[in-house]
Amino acid sequence: MALLKKDLDLEKRWGKLLEGLGEIFGKKPADLNAVLFIIGVQELGKGPRHFSKEEKQDLMHIATCKVLSLSGFYVLDFIDQDGWPHWSLRKQVPHLNTAEQEKLLKIHVLDYFEEEFEIDIK
Repeated sequence: MALLKKDLDLEKRWGKLLEGLGEIFGKKPADLNAVLFIIGVQELGKGPRHFSKEEKQDLMHIATCKVLSLSGFYVLDFIDQDGWPHWSLRKQVPHLNTAEQEKLLKIHVLDYFEEEFEIDIK
């Protein structure tokens, strides 16, 4: 029963984050990948512009590394001459099924917004 409550709390917080991002951007992000893209653009620090399909994938990878770095899974190695951050795996991410991976990322995305932007998502 406690696990179900935690899952419901997570989904409630996630919904609030999506609503808040929708207010900022004028359109609510469709899913986790859209939120990861937003974080990737933020972390790249070059503002919104047209990105190729490969760059979009790279941005989502940057975001994944950034949010998982909050728990020590990744560490920032360097930023290349084009301004793109490069990360290294510090400790192995647990083997999880797809639903558990999504839950892990959502928890870390919520932590990212709370820590980086000092907002409380309850």
